[in-house]
Amino acid sequence: MGGNNVGQEPTTAGLTWGWFEGGFDDGYVPGHGTPPTTAQICSQTHTNVGGSSVTDYIPHHEPFQYYASTANPMHLPPTSVSMIGKSDQANHQYDLADFWAAAYKGHLPQVSFLKAAAYQDGHAGYSDPVDEQTFLATTLNRLQSLPSWKSTAVVITWDDSDGWYDHVLGNVQTQSQTSLDTLTNPGQCGANIKQVPMNSAGMPEQGKCGLGPRLPMLVISPYSKSNFVDNVSMDQSSVVSFIEQNWSLPAMGNGAADAAAGSLDTMFNFQGPTVGRVFLNPATGEVIHHKY
Repeated sequence: MGGNNVGQEPTTAGLTWGWFEGGFDDGYVPGHGTPPTTAQICSQTHTNVGGSSVTDYIPHHEPFQYYASTANPMHLPPTSVSMIGKSDQANHQYDLADFWAAAYKGHLPQVSFLKAAAYQDGHAGYSDPVDEQTFLATTLNRLQSLPSWKSTAVVITWDDSDGWYDHVLGNVQTQSQTSLDTLTNPGQCGANIKQVPMNSAGMPEQGKCGLGPRLPMLVISPYSKSNFVDNVSMDQSSVVSFIEQNWSLPAMGNGAADAAAGSLDTMFNFQGPTVGRVFLNPATGEVIHHKY
């Protein structure tokens, strides 16, 4: 694919960033062990809570591999731990093990996307909510134990509802009128052509019917508001918009959803850290202890 993406933007701006997915290079970290051979890459497996063995890496879950500007098709590792997040042969595409190697060395990238190995990603059929809970709680416990936590914000999103669809139709903010649309009428996702997104050439971008079913979105940070439920309409592209806003990056353009996305700002209190650290039992989800 061509066009801009939220990985190419920080690279152009000189920011450190990375996509970290379980099984990307079978957990190899530069300077530790032997890198996997081409035949071994993406073959690592783990056993889920139900006792089934699952291959960690799912290729179509790695969005930046679809773009020539951000792809690492041979799954090359970073040249060193100190280069994680910077531009080298890995092209900002990494295994989850690389994320923790950088974290424990004290140089987390400015922007990091974490994707669990398949057995812990919560997807029906090969994972379980308890597997997902283990990944999330373990990740958050580790992050909160780092000195960098004082300036960290974690946004947790989901890609779909796994069939547990909401009883309330989401706002039809971006409309579409093609033979594939059936949401409001045959051939329609809303009838207002003025709400069809436009690309940079001023042409309508059909096929972007949305929003979909309501999903959770969590913000966990020393700066997040406590006991707060936001009523602002937002979606996954709100995360893209937040990254652009926080690091003064331009919007994607060309009809991308970030330009009209609801802001995450109302979920934060930027006047100062207001929330202590909460450590969870990964197996039960219960609070182990608070630390203020």
